[in-house]
Amino acid sequence: MADLGRMTIEELASKVLADEHGDWLREAVAFLAEALMEAEVEQACGASYRERSPDRVNVRNGYRARPFKTRVGELELQIPKLRQGSYFPGFLEPRKVSEQALVACVQEAYVNGVSTRKVDRLVEALGLAGISKDQVSRLCRALDERVEAFRERPLEGAYPYLWLDAKVEKVRDGGRVQRKALVVAYGVHEKGIREVLAIDVGPAETEAFWRDFLRSLVKRGLAGVQLCVSDAHEGLKTAIAQVLGCPWQRCSVHFLRETLGHCPKDAQGMVAAAIRPIFNAETGEEARRLLGETVARLERPLPKVAQMLVDAEEDLLAFYCFPASHRSKLRSTNPLERVNREIGRRTDVVGIFPNDAALIRLAGALLIEQNDDWLVTRRYLSEDSMAELLTAQTNGEEQIEIELRSRKELQAA
Repeated sequence: MADLGRMTIEELASKVLADEHGDWLREAVAFLAEALMEAEVEQACGASYRERSPDRVNVRNGYRARPFKTRVGELELQIPKLRQGSYFPGFLEPRKVSEQALVACVQEAYVNGVSTRKVDRLVEALGLAGISKDQVSRLCRALDERVEAFRERPLEGAYPYLWLDAKVEKVRDGGRVQRKALVVAYGVHEKGIREVLAIDVGPAETEAFWRDFLRSLVKRGLAGVQLCVSDAHEGLKTAIAQVLGCPWQRCSVHFLRETLGHCPKDAQGMVAAAIRPIFNAETGEEARRLLGETVARLERPLPKVAQMLVDAEEDLLAFYCFPASHRSKLRSTNPLERVNREIGRRTDVVGIFPNDAALIRLAGALLIEQNDDWLVTRRYLSEDSMAELLTAQTNGEEQIEIELRSRKELQAA
């Protein structure tokens, strides 16, 4: 490929004519791509390859391979590297924001001296050997500005449904590696569109941290929450009640896993088969009947599991108060599992983050892409069903207001 890059157009034409089996179209595209790169690099350096010139401002530093998908197939381009700064061909698509964030995170770890052999190999594979602190700072600053604008954007309209989730990641803090909570809030807008509402990092999933996190959402404009879905973290439950004051739905999948942990291995299949129909009933009344039958069935062989069902009944069946078309998406945090797996796939590459900002940068960039996809794809819940939900809420609030007014009038009389 390097020999081809030094050929003239006449030499290339002669080569193609001489070789009847040559893939002339692929070679022509590769030749033009490399010619464009050579021209751009010459302009960036202020001189051509190996030319001695007083106008030279930079020098080459080898090549890095990059696949280039075209209509004539995938080409393996050799992209020139510069001694100072970086070069990327104008005709190639730049990396996605999340890929830039991953690169920035690895770079920051590398520059700050906290890299491992795995990080060193990854840096070499990305062609980033010899990266300077200034380059890292510029890239991180641009990403941080975009992520921060996304995190601080105002929330407009109502968000009837809210999901809260947390993921533990390893972060360096105070010279030690600590396990911190990466928390994310997702919501469904009154128009039926899913959105990523907020992201933050905290030292642990404490009640105080969750309370501050939810208050920041309310301050940005979060309103109209009718149901909040999460796991059964006690601090989170308390914070939801204090800040949002809305019904809480306990994730049915997390609950099922917890109950199976209290069962003998040979009884887990039977318990799972008995509990799952509770969450697939046609009505709330039927679900309560099934739950009562399951409790009676498990009371003698597995009293702890039976008591867990009794204690969690209201929280497990809260979603039955909402439209039937919404229930399959409200009974657990499963709709977020794909997003969580993608975050985990990216964070596993890094392993240990150099600081909180690096973790927010990578996860935030990925969530920006996910949020953009949700905004342009089909609505998560139909607009008509959301309108009915909001109308029912308004009617209920009006009825409560009428009752309160009547009580005041009676007291005054």
